[in-house]
Amino acid sequence: MNRKDLTARLQNRLLIFDGGVGTEIYRRNYFINTSFEQLSLTAPDVITDIHRQYARAGAEVLTTNTFNANRHKLTQFGLGEQTAAINAASVRLAREAGGPDILVAGAVGPVGFDAFSTEDPGEAVKILVEQGTALLEAGADFLIFESLHSDSDARTAAAAVAGLNQAFPEFAYLPSFALDENARTPDGAEFATLAAHFRNGPLLPAAWGLNCGDGPESTLGAVEKIASGLDLPLVVQPNSGLPRRVDNRTIYLTSPEYFSTYTLRYLQLGARGVGGCCGITPGHIRDMARSVKPMNRAAEHHAMLLENAPSVRLLDPQPLAERSRLGVKLAAGDWIRTVEITPPRGFDLTDTVAKAVLCREAGIDAVNLPDGPRASARISPLIAALEIQEKAGIETVLHLCCRDRSLLGLQAELLGCACRNIRNILFITGDPPKLGDYPFSSGVFDVDSIGMTRIAARMNRGVDLGGKEMEKPTATVIAVGADPNAIDPEREYRRTCEKVEAGAELIITQPVFAVKPLLDFLDRIEHLHVPLLAGIWPLASYRNAEFMRNEVPGVVVPDEIMIRMARATGREEQRALGIAIARESIAAIRDRVQGVQVSAPFGNVRTALAVHAD
Repeated sequence: MNRKDLTARLQNRLLIFDGGVGTEIYRRNYFINTSFEQLSLTAPDVITDIHRQYARAGAEVLTTNTFNANRHKLTQFGLGEQTAAINAASVRLAREAGGPDILVAGAVGPVGFDAFSTEDPGEAVKILVEQGTALLEAGADFLIFESLHSDSDARTAAAAVAGLNQAFPEFAYLPSFALDENARTPDGAEFATLAAHFRNGPLLPAAWGLNCGDGPESTLGAVEKIASGLDLPLVVQPNSGLPRRVDNRTIYLTSPEYFSTYTLRYLQLGARGVGGCCGITPGHIRDMARSVKPMNRAAEHHAMLLENAPSVRLLDPQPLAERSRLGVKLAAGDWIRTVEITPPRGFDLTDTVAKAVLCREAGIDAVNLPDGPRASARISPLIAALEIQEKAGIETVLHLCCRDRSLLGLQAELLGCACRNIRNILFITGDPPKLGDYPFSSGVFDVDSIGMTRIAARMNRGVDLGGKEMEKPTATVIAVGADPNAIDPEREYRRTCEKVEAGAELIITQPVFAVKPLLDFLDRIEHLHVPLLAGIWPLASYRNAEFMRNEVPGVVVPDEIMIRMARATGREEQRALGIAIARESIAAIRDRVQGVQVSAPFGNVRTALAVHAD
């Protein structure tokens, strides 16, 4: 595997790495006076079983048992002459345990001394080149230079990469740094300084990595500080962290569920590979894989739909202006006003319908209905849409979430919407269940929002999911979401283009507080010529601002807004200021978008209507 292949693989799908190999060896009663790496020769069944446990747990990348398998470290056990044999055996065991579909990462730890404080700094580089050569010759798919704790570690690894590149041009590798919550190594080196050693060398990494550290929470701080500025995919593998004193008890907090929760936060910030380091076991990886693998399945099915769509006769879709009242305004380029109302947790829709009536009387064009936001259990938004359209006399924009339905169920939902004139649909992939109130629920994710957009567009042209011609085409106004504040703007831009290519006719954004990222995003997608509604959230209080800033993925509340909200005294003053800020945002973007979707915070539709008021 070359560098570009690994980069592309990480960009196109999430990769699940394994956990700590050394931890598992220790759990099998091999103590620290043993060379763990030599066990690849003397106890191959033990090492194979560890790899196999990780593969069964869902790991797609197995890391070799070679963290300390360099000549300097092995010589301390009298094993220096076995360097090549130990590394080769370790690659073979991982490959045999994982099978043909598993990637094998050759682990290269720090050399074990400060290369730049010795008389011969080149010796450390030679040692790492020797180990890397043994791993690559044995068939490792790529190398991970793990647990780089200092600037010296990074400089040595970067020099070793230059040496290896002479014999293995364009080989794949990633440097993985051990950073604290401030994104610094213990000797104070910042990420940018560490990365520069590799950027200035002859071969760029396939990805950047973070591993070890002080546990999932500390690593999250490092991810938050570096993720937005990365030019390559990020792989995050924290260790289990330090114990904490709670009511005079010593407790290790890193349970599998705790680890999985943090893993999902890394993914929200843009990580493309996730796994664990010391203290992370197959049980942790199993729980984490259960949470993130459905996301991969959605991406795979999306690719399948793009590549294997049957060739059939496609009708011309019904003109946009003939599909719905919202479609009329979209086609004419008129200003559009919608309000988002979250369906209730119970089944009584009386209050929801009453709020929709207020929206109709205020001249709102449509009511936007989320589908299980934040992975919560609420009444079916389709039922809510039917009640609102029939009893309140206002159109809806129905969210259709890929998380909870199979491909067949999604198609059935679209047919049901067509039958009952639910014409405006926003297709979303959906939050993983792990983020919500029911973390043990299964996410379906047969397809993502891009694939679902493609299906809806084909059904608008009279062809169903299986390529069969339908009696009558659907007439859906196809909307998709976008996040102008995405941590990975390139990925968000690429996915937005793919959604439009698949058939999207309207873009609705996440709530926008910082205007500049939205304007930059609009400049970027101008060539797509698709109308956009900006999401607006009127802050109800300073506490609400804190929640939006810290807990809602895809939302960025700027410091200046936090300061303004903090200065307001009393809940009503804060609510009035939130409305004013929302109206300021609309004024700043009005000539660049075709309308706005204003959320009703905590169900307070009058707040949303106050934002819309002329």
